[in-house]
Amino acid sequence: MLTAIIKAHFDGEHVVLDEPFSLQPNAPLLVTVFAPDAERAQWTALGVQNLARAYGPDEPDYNEADLKPR
Repeated sequence: MLTAIIKAHFDGEHVVLDEPFSLQPNAPLLVTVFAPDAERAQWTALGVQNLARAYGPDEPDYNEADLKPR
């Protein structure tokens, strides 16, 4: 069976595909539900904040000579 990623939305009653796709009756599906946009924005902001703290202006520039073999 073909595997595909298809955008869809929930209309309050049913999952509705956002683009045409032929499905057989009772075709097995996996559905991933994403967090609401506001929650995703909060997680993104937290990630950006932590990256800025980890790689701040005082972070030294590293080059290849700074790498050590294991």
